[in-house]
Amino acid sequence: MKISLIALVVAAGCLAGYAQQAAAPSIDTVNPPNGKVGAVITATGQNLQKDVVAKLYLTDGKNDIQVAVTEQTSTSIKFTIPDKAAGRMSLMILTADKDPKLMELPVKVSVDN
Repeated sequence: MKISLIALVVAAGCLAGYAQQAAAPSIDTVNPPNGKVGAVITATGQNLQKDVVAKLYLTDGKNDIQVAVTEQTSTSIKFTIPDKAAGRMSLMILTADKDPKLMELPVKVSVDN
């Protein structure tokens, strides 16, 4: 009886911990896929709300440029292409959890001259 009660308590604790973990953010598309400096781009995906995604960057693999986010929901982030952006750049996010992580995503934006 005691063993089954202990097992039940341990299982409940594991399920509670699993339920509290936030799903990883992802970006599937950007629209438009290219634009000039100052253009507003909409990135769409899942789990993009402020308590999951703290910051958004454009990166060329060497230079990471933080973008100005103008609107953010659970399924989209609107941002402005910054002055220093050039060429074809990937999106990268900084997670907002206790142990923040940078995640480079396989979605690209082309910055026109």
